[in-house]
Amino acid sequence: MTTVKTALLQLNAGPDIADNISAAADMARRAAGDGAQFILTPENTCHMCAKPADKLDSSPAAEKHPALPLFSAVAQETGAYILLGSIAVKLSSGKLANRSVLFDAKGDIVAQYDKIHLFDVDLPTGERHRESDIIAPGDRAVVAGTPWGGVGMTICYDLRFAHLYRALARKGAKIMTIPAAFTVPTGQAHWETLLRARAIETGSYVLAPAQCGEHPGGRRTWGHSLVVGPWGEVIADGGADTGIVHATLDMGAVDKARAAIPALQHDREILL
Repeated sequence: MTTVKTALLQLNAGPDIADNISAAADMARRAAGDGAQFILTPENTCHMCAKPADKLDSSPAAEKHPALPLFSAVAQETGAYILLGSIAVKLSSGKLANRSVLFDAKGDIVAQYDKIHLFDVDLPTGERHRESDIIAPGDRAVVAGTPWGGVGMTICYDLRFAHLYRALARKGAKIMTIPAAFTVPTGQAHWETLLRARAIETGSYVLAPAQCGEHPGGRRTWGHSLVVGPWGEVIADGGADTGIVHATLDMGAVDKARAAIPALQHDREILL
Protein backbone atom coordinates (compact mmCIF):
# COMPACT_ATOMS: atom_id res chain seq x y z
CA MET A 1 0.00 0.00 0.00
CA THR A 2 1.45 3.34 -1.04
CA THR A 3 -0.53 5.58 1.33
CA VAL A 4 -1.74 5.26 4.91
CA LYS A 5 -4.15 7.44 6.87
CA THR A 6 -2.76 7.91 10.36
CA ALA A 7 -4.20 9.33 13.58
CA LEU A 8 -2.18 10.40 16.61
CA LEU A 9 -4.11 10.57 19.87
CA GLN A 10 -3.00 13.38 22.18
CA LEU A 11 -3.98 12.48 25.75
CA ASN A 12 -3.87 13.82 29.30
CA ALA A 13 -3.49 10.70 31.44
CA GLY A 14 -4.27 10.65 35.15
CA PRO A 15 -3.71 7.98 37.81
CA ASP A 16 -6.68 5.69 37.02
CA ILE A 17 -5.89 3.00 34.44
CA ALA A 18 -9.51 2.14 33.63
CA ASP A 19 -10.47 5.78 32.99
CA ASN A 20 -7.42 6.48 30.85
CA ILE A 21 -7.64 3.47 28.58
CA SER A 22 -11.39 3.85 28.16
CA ALA A 23 -10.93 7.46 27.02
CA ALA A 24 -8.12 6.46 24.66
CA ALA A 25 -10.18 3.60 23.20
CA ASP A 26 -13.10 5.95 22.54
CA MET A 27 -10.77 8.36 20.73
CA ALA A 28 -9.35 5.48 18.70
CA ARG A 29 -12.84 4.50 17.58
CA ARG A 30 -13.54 8.09 16.55
CA ALA A 31 -10.28 8.23 14.62
CA ALA A 32 -11.10 5.00 12.80
CA GLY A 33 -14.57 6.35 12.01
CA ASP A 34 -12.84 9.27 10.30
CA GLY A 35 -10.85 6.87 8.14
CA ALA A 36 -7.64 6.26 10.10
CA GLN A 37 -5.87 3.01 9.23
CA PHE A 38 -2.99 3.37 11.69
CA ILE A 39 -3.79 4.84 15.13
CA LEU A 40 -1.16 5.70 17.72
CA THR A 41 -1.41 6.60 21.42
CA PRO A 42 1.31 8.28 23.51
CA GLU A 43 3.68 7.05 26.18
CA ASN A 44 2.01 6.27 29.52
CA THR A 45 -1.38 5.70 27.93
CA CYS A 46 -2.37 3.54 30.91
CA HIS A 47 -1.62 6.06 33.66
CA MET A 48 0.57 8.79 35.09
CA CYS A 49 1.00 8.99 38.86
CA ALA A 50 2.21 11.65 41.27
CA LYS A 51 4.84 9.37 42.81
CA PRO A 52 6.96 6.64 41.17
CA ALA A 53 6.04 4.27 44.01
CA ASP A 54 2.36 4.72 43.17
CA LYS A 55 2.99 3.73 39.55
CA LEU A 56 5.05 0.72 40.61
CA ASP A 57 2.34 -0.49 43.00
CA SER A 58 -0.56 0.05 40.59
CA SER A 59 0.90 -1.48 37.41
CA PRO A 60 -0.23 -5.05 36.59
CA ALA A 61 1.67 -7.84 34.89
CA ALA A 62 1.14 -8.23 31.15
CA GLU A 63 -1.27 -11.16 31.49
CA LYS A 64 -3.51 -9.05 33.74
CA HIS A 65 -3.12 -5.69 32.03
CA PRO A 66 -6.56 -4.43 30.93
CA ALA A 67 -5.15 -2.27 28.12
CA LEU A 68 -4.09 -5.28 26.08
CA PRO A 69 -7.46 -7.02 25.59
CA LEU A 70 -9.18 -3.64 25.22
CA PHE A 71 -6.99 -2.37 22.39
CA SER A 72 -6.94 -5.79 20.76
CA ALA A 73 -10.72 -5.60 20.63
CA VAL A 74 -10.69 -2.03 19.30
CA ALA A 75 -8.25 -2.99 16.54
CA GLN A 76 -10.42 -5.96 15.58
CA GLU A 77 -13.58 -3.86 15.74
CA THR A 78 -12.21 -1.01 13.61
CA GLY A 79 -9.90 -2.93 11.27
CA ALA A 80 -7.09 -0.47 12.06
CA TYR A 81 -3.55 -1.10 13.16
CA ILE A 82 -3.11 0.36 16.65
CA LEU A 83 0.13 1.29 18.37
CA LEU A 84 -0.44 1.37 22.11
CA GLY A 85 2.32 3.92 22.65
CA SER A 86 3.35 2.61 26.03
CA ILE A 87 1.96 0.95 29.11
CA ALA A 88 3.63 0.10 32.42
CA VAL A 89 3.95 -3.67 32.81
CA LYS A 90 5.07 -5.33 36.06
CA LEU A 91 8.01 -7.71 35.55
CA SER A 92 9.05 -10.71 37.63
CA SER A 93 12.00 -8.64 38.88
CA GLY A 94 9.57 -6.31 40.62
CA LYS A 95 10.37 -3.40 38.32
CA LEU A 96 8.32 -2.26 35.31
CA ALA A 97 8.77 -2.39 31.57
CA ASN A 98 7.79 0.77 29.69
CA ARG A 99 6.30 -1.18 26.78
CA SER A 100 4.98 -0.22 23.35
CA VAL A 101 2.61 -2.73 21.71
CA LEU A 102 1.50 -2.92 18.07
CA PHE A 103 -1.80 -4.62 17.16
CA ASP A 104 -2.71 -5.55 13.61
CA ALA A 105 -6.16 -5.12 12.06
CA LYS A 106 -7.23 -8.52 13.44
CA GLY A 107 -6.35 -7.50 16.98
CA ASP A 108 -3.25 -9.68 17.19
CA ILE A 109 -0.05 -8.39 18.78
CA VAL A 110 2.51 -8.28 15.97
CA ALA A 111 5.34 -6.57 17.84
CA GLN A 112 6.26 -5.10 21.21
CA TYR A 113 9.16 -2.98 22.35
CA ASP A 114 10.51 -2.15 25.82
CA LYS A 115 12.04 1.32 26.17
CA ILE A 116 15.83 1.08 26.04
CA HIS A 117 16.96 4.53 27.16
CA LEU A 118 15.62 5.64 30.55
CA PHE A 119 14.91 9.25 31.51
CA ASP A 120 17.31 10.00 34.38
CA VAL A 121 17.80 13.78 34.30
CA ASP A 122 18.15 16.95 36.37
CA LEU A 123 16.67 19.81 34.36
CA PRO A 124 17.80 23.44 34.73
CA THR A 125 14.35 24.27 36.15
CA GLY A 126 14.95 21.94 39.10
CA GLU A 127 12.70 19.22 37.70
CA ARG A 128 14.23 15.82 38.47
CA HIS A 129 13.36 12.43 36.97
CA ARG A 130 14.78 8.96 37.70
CA GLU A 131 12.92 6.52 35.45
CA SER A 132 15.44 3.80 36.29
CA ASP A 133 14.23 3.73 39.91
CA ILE A 134 11.16 1.73 38.87
CA ILE A 135 11.72 0.75 35.21
CA ALA A 136 14.04 -1.89 33.78
CA PRO A 137 15.51 -0.97 30.37
CA GLY A 138 14.85 -3.06 27.30
CA ASP A 139 17.77 -4.40 25.27
CA ARG A 140 16.31 -5.08 21.82
CA ALA A 141 15.47 -2.75 18.94
CA VAL A 142 12.31 -3.62 17.01
CA VAL A 143 11.21 -3.16 13.40
CA ALA A 144 7.61 -4.30 12.93
CA GLY A 145 6.06 -5.31 9.63
CA THR A 146 2.93 -3.50 8.41
CA PRO A 147 1.16 -3.19 5.04
CA TRP A 148 2.90 0.19 4.60
CA GLY A 149 6.44 -0.91 5.38
CA GLY A 150 8.67 -1.40 8.40
CA VAL A 151 7.89 0.51 11.58
CA GLY A 152 10.74 1.31 13.96
CA MET A 153 9.34 1.27 17.50
CA THR A 154 10.86 3.64 20.06
CA ILE A 155 9.67 5.63 23.10
CA CYS A 156 10.24 9.23 24.24
CA TYR A 157 13.82 9.59 25.59
CA ASP A 158 15.05 7.21 22.88
CA LEU A 159 14.63 10.23 20.60
CA ARG A 160 17.97 11.62 21.80
CA PHE A 161 19.95 8.58 20.58
CA ALA A 162 20.35 9.06 16.83
CA HIS A 163 22.23 5.80 16.27
CA LEU A 164 19.10 3.82 17.24
CA TYR A 165 17.09 5.36 14.39
CA ARG A 166 19.86 4.83 11.88
CA ALA A 167 19.99 1.16 12.87
CA LEU A 168 16.20 0.84 12.56
CA ALA A 169 16.22 2.45 9.11
CA ARG A 170 18.98 0.14 7.93
CA LYS A 171 16.85 -2.81 9.10
CA GLY A 172 13.92 -1.69 6.98
CA ALA A 173 12.01 0.91 9.02
CA LYS A 174 10.31 3.57 6.89
CA ILE A 175 8.15 4.92 9.72
CA MET A 176 9.55 5.76 13.18
CA THR A 177 7.09 5.78 16.08
CA ILE A 178 8.05 7.94 19.06
CA PRO A 179 5.20 8.01 21.60
CA ALA A 180 6.17 10.44 24.35
CA ALA A 181 5.39 12.31 27.57
CA PHE A 182 7.92 15.11 27.05
CA THR A 183 8.37 17.67 29.82
CA VAL A 184 7.49 21.29 29.08
CA PRO A 185 11.08 22.64 29.39
CA THR A 186 12.57 20.00 27.09
CA GLY A 187 9.55 20.15 24.79
CA GLN A 188 9.97 23.88 24.27
CA ALA A 189 13.68 23.55 23.64
CA HIS A 190 14.17 20.26 21.81
CA TRP A 191 11.02 18.34 20.78
CA GLU A 192 10.43 19.54 17.22
CA THR A 193 14.14 19.92 16.44
CA LEU A 194 14.94 16.35 17.47
CA LEU A 195 11.95 14.84 15.68
CA ARG A 196 12.79 16.64 12.45
CA ALA A 197 16.44 15.61 12.77
CA ARG A 198 15.55 11.92 13.15
CA ALA A 199 13.31 12.15 10.06
CA ILE A 200 15.98 13.91 7.98
CA GLU A 201 18.83 11.64 9.07
CA THR A 202 16.96 8.48 8.11
CA GLY A 203 14.64 9.69 5.34
CA SER A 204 11.70 8.33 7.33
CA TYR A 205 8.28 9.43 8.46
CA VAL A 206 8.19 10.20 12.19
CA LEU A 207 4.93 9.73 14.14
CA ALA A 208 5.12 11.15 17.65
CA PRO A 209 1.88 11.05 19.71
CA ALA A 210 2.25 12.88 23.01
CA GLN A 211 0.80 13.50 26.43
CA CYS A 212 -0.25 17.07 27.18
CA GLY A 213 -1.31 19.32 30.04
CA GLU A 214 -1.03 18.90 33.80
CA HIS A 215 -0.87 15.50 35.50
CA PRO A 216 -0.89 14.26 39.11
CA GLY A 217 1.74 15.88 41.30
CA GLY A 218 1.87 18.98 39.11
CA ARG A 219 3.86 17.39 36.29
CA ARG A 220 3.22 19.10 32.96
CA THR A 221 3.78 17.62 29.50
CA TRP A 222 4.38 19.47 26.26
CA GLY A 223 1.84 18.00 23.85
CA HIS A 224 2.42 19.02 20.22
CA SER A 225 2.06 15.53 18.78
CA LEU A 226 3.89 15.74 15.47
CA VAL A 227 3.86 14.03 12.10
CA VAL A 228 7.12 14.74 10.27
CA GLY A 229 7.87 13.83 6.65
CA PRO A 230 11.04 12.16 5.38
CA TRP A 231 12.38 15.49 4.07
CA GLY A 232 12.02 16.95 7.57
CA GLU A 233 8.81 18.93 7.03
CA VAL A 234 6.20 19.14 9.81
CA ILE A 235 3.00 17.74 8.31
CA ALA A 236 0.76 18.04 11.40
CA ASP A 237 1.03 19.48 14.93
CA GLY A 238 -1.41 18.62 17.71
CA GLY A 239 -0.94 21.83 19.67
CA ALA A 240 -1.26 21.96 23.45
CA ASP A 241 -4.66 20.34 24.08
CA THR A 242 -6.07 16.82 23.90
CA GLY A 243 -7.37 15.69 20.52
CA ILE A 244 -6.76 13.66 17.37
CA VAL A 245 -4.12 14.57 14.79
CA HIS A 246 -4.80 13.19 11.31
CA ALA A 247 -2.27 12.89 8.48
CA THR A 248 -1.96 10.84 5.29
CA LEU A 249 1.48 9.42 4.55
CA ASP A 250 2.69 8.86 0.99
CA MET A 251 5.21 6.08 1.42
CA GLY A 252 6.77 6.87 -1.95
CA ALA A 253 8.20 10.00 -0.32
CA VAL A 254 10.51 7.81 1.77
CA ASP A 255 12.09 6.22 -1.32
CA LYS A 256 12.35 9.64 -2.96
CA ALA A 257 14.14 11.20 0.04
CA ARG A 258 16.54 8.27 0.42
CA ALA A 259 17.35 8.27 -3.29
CA ALA A 260 18.08 12.00 -3.26
CA ILE A 261 20.39 11.78 -0.24
CA PRO A 262 21.44 8.14 0.26
CA ALA A 263 23.18 8.82 3.58
CA LEU A 264 22.19 5.41 4.95
CA GLN A 265 24.59 3.93 2.37
CA HIS A 266 27.48 6.27 3.12
CA ASP A 267 28.75 5.12 6.51
CA ARG A 268 32.50 5.15 6.89
CA GLU A 269 34.63 3.55 9.55
CA ILE A 270 36.29 6.21 11.70
CA LEU A 271 39.22 6.13 14.06
CA LEU A 272 39.42 8.01 17.34
